Amino acid sequence: MSNSTFRKILVAVDGSPASLHALKQTCRLVRAERGSVGAVSVVPPHDGELRLVGVNNVIELMHAPAKKALTDAVTVAESEGVFLRTHFLQGEPHEVIVSLAEEDGYDLIAVGVKGQSVCETVLMGSTTARVIGFGDTPVLVIPMEKELNWQRILVPVDGSASSQAAARLAFELVQAYGSQVLMVSVADVPPHLYGISAGAAEKMISLARGHMERILSEAQSCDVEAECVVREGEPAKILVELANQRSTDLIIIGSHGRTGLTRLLMGSVTERVIKASPCPILVVRDSTAAAAVGEVGICSRPSTSQVKGVS
Repeated sequence: MSNSTFRKILVAVDGSPASLHALKQTCRLVRAERGSVGAVSVVPPHDGELRLVGVNNVIELMHAPAKKALTDAVTVAESEGVFLRTHFLQGEPHEVIVSLAEEDGYDLIAVGVKGQSVCETVLMGSTTARVIGFGDTPVLVIPMEKELNWQRILVPVDGSASSQAAARLAFELVQAYGSQVLMVSVADVPPHLYGISAGAAEKMISLARGHMERILSEAQSCDVEAECVVREGEPAKILVELANQRSTDLIIIGSHGRTGLTRLLMGSVTERVIKASPCPILVVRDSTAAAAVGEVGICSRPSTSQVKGVS
């Protein structure tokens, strides 16, 4: 990323190959950008009986997996030539990870997932989903065996503050690395709606075009050349198909803010994209990051971009 973005990254590790792969990719990123990386391993709370027959040190037994995960993490970081700050903590994993990131000033939380073959790793209720839903720190989700690369970026656009924040990050990458960015606005028109009200369907498509025109204006003000397309269909399916067709390296997607208990839940589109994505996904919340966009736009210079229609 650019030198002003994501210089301090926190990686959640549990000893699994997926979490250690995420750490390795993160180490390569911070080494290139001269940033810093921390690893956190969390011991979940135990409300039950701590006495086990034949076990003298129950607490140590419970702590052992988390400590081993950090030992393995240090080994990975050393192999990448990166100093690793470790955090051994106890509590509800998602709460601990989010609180640590906010209190210690981490710019980004990175997590690893097993990939498309094990969808349970990213379903509602998992630690990954809760970390995304509970806090405001951006979250980078790295599937197993996928490498971080900024050359081809896909950004869904839906008119929300979170999608504006996602676009801003994409534009920073374009400016820093000459990345190619594809902005996609999807009109979620149910097929039966044409039979009920063709006018309503066209209105939904027009709304999607409007979202794209506004983000195109932002791209122009940043002197960023972006390919912009509008599609009709189920959003998550369209986004994953385009990511596969374009050999996308990174999807930057906004996740809408929540209140109360629903803060623990991701938007369904975000969840489905993570579950099926062929590449890493950077999830941006719409509060802190979006506030930086401001009311007057993202940048202030002119460029050449074009919008392609519904197909």
